[in-house]
Amino acid sequence: MPESPQPQDTRRRRAFEKEALPHMQDLYFAALRLSRNAKDAEDLVQETYLKAFRSFGRWRAGTNFRAWIWRILVNTWVDVCRKRARGPKSADLEGQGMEPEARQEAPSLLENPGALDACVGDDVLRALHALPAPQRLVLLLADVEEFRYRDIARILGIPMGTVMSRLHHARQKMRELLWDYARRQGYGGEKKEAR
Repeated sequence: MPESPQPQDTRRRRAFEKEALPHMQDLYFAALRLSRNAKDAEDLVQETYLKAFRSFGRWRAGTNFRAWIWRILVNTWVDVCRKRARGPKSADLEGQGMEPEARQEAPSLLENPGALDACVGDDVLRALHALPAPQRLVLLLADVEEFRYRDIARILGIPMGTVMSRLHHARQKMRELLWDYARRQGYGGEKKEAR
């Protein structure tokens, strides 16, 4: 007869589920943007949750759980990238962006992850892919996921000034790259040259 879980284990599992499950959809979309592949995104989220559960005792109640679990996701993604860099090349792990309007389409995107590309125009995807990976990641965390600067700094393990600098340069580059696209969409104004 199998042993029943200890009450303490059950409480720990329930506490983890209460904190972690509300973030699953956002983590999945981030993983999908990073991996650009539904299966890899699922694996990345699964590994993130496994690591988070194993180290849940180190998370301090009352602190920002969202930032904590995102840090685990980013670190797990970096580990995957390093492993793939050492091994055979099989997938491009560069980040992929999603416009805020696409977040409202979440249920259909979960059912059909390929629909993500339809939510973001080709021009926007090309512009995002043109950014250096560190700038793209900061831009996505700030403008899509709406993290505060200090949380991004904590997630990525970099100074807040670096976050602000990368975000500034990423936004500036996006403005340059998307100027013609914005004009075609009916947005006006004078083009400002980059300094």
